Amino acid sequence: MSISNELINWYKKNARNLPWRKTKDAYSIWLSEIILQQTRVEQGLPYYNAFLKAYPSLAHFSKASEDEILKMWQGLGYYSRARNMRFTAQQIMNQYQGKFPEKHSEILALKGVGSYTAAAIASFAYNLPFAVLDGNVFRVLSRYYGVEIPINSTAGKKHFEQLAQEILDNKHADWHNQAIMEFGALVCKPKKALCTICVLKASCWAFARNKVDEFPKKDKKIKIKNRYLHYFLLEDEKKIFIEKRDNSDIWRGLYQLPFIETEKEEITWPHEKFRLWLGERNYTMLETNSVKHKLTHQNLNLNFYHIRVNSIKHIPFMAIDKKQWNNWAFPQPIHNYLIQKGNLW
Repeated sequence: MSISNELINWYKKNARNLPWRKTKDAYSIWLSEIILQQTRVEQGLPYYNAFLKAYPSLAHFSKASEDEILKMWQGLGYYSRARNMRFTAQQIMNQYQGKFPEKHSEILALKGVGSYTAAAIASFAYNLPFAVLDGNVFRVLSRYYGVEIPINSTAGKKHFEQLAQEILDNKHADWHNQAIMEFGALVCKPKKALCTICVLKASCWAFARNKVDEFPKKDKKIKIKNRYLHYFLLEDEKKIFIEKRDNSDIWRGLYQLPFIETEKEEITWPHEKFRLWLGERNYTMLETNSVKHKLTHQNLNLNFYHIRVNSIKHIPFMAIDKKQWNNWAFPQPIHNYLIQKGNLW
């Protein structure tokens, strides 16, 4: 029996019951695939349900504002996904008269859709013969065939793309792609793989040589950058101040507290920017907090300063009712900080 047949048979008996697997609607599948990029199924599922309830069709999604989309997306991270989705929804409404494209090349051309996502949508919605290649598939194939080429190298990506396509069941591409990813998620796991119950172990290269934990191979990790961000919760009796991130840095399009970034953890106090914000007005430092937050290639060291100001006139930020702060979409660590403060207001 081929590896594809083995996986499909296993999948039919063991697949998790997930809503996006019960539809051929390309919009719903696209929504699920974008949400699940860099996101665990358990975390993404409630977001998927919430988005479908709020925007049951592509037309509904395309009419939402960026702030509305980002607010619903809050907590998922990688916010460029949400902005790209809104752009894509509007593009499909204008370029394809609201009908999700059915050709793989057209799907691949959509903003925010890479080779994996295009193959997933094409196969799940239209059963087109394009093999998916994600972390789960890399892991299954590298262990089963004993591929030594690093998966994060150019040569490795090309090799695995060819290999994934070669073993694809062209007549049942949807079943095959779902099966190999599910198998990687539930059995051929990154750590503590369940080799004793694996239906492929009899012909698995890594299992036969007791090298399962050595695959897949990767080149050295990218250097992690440390950043030091100082956020200021400026408050009077009724208001706090926020601003919208509008540059190309992390969290673009979300709201934040006024901040200062320094090269080292310490900050000169009072910092010159802080003096420009407040001028000569009096203020009281109420509390400071520190939080560490990890992104893919950045370690963020966040310091929060809770400050009471006597007058809010001419402070160069957006003043909002502090009891209504949750109407705006904030990055998760700032959101968590404001939850703690909001309980006191």
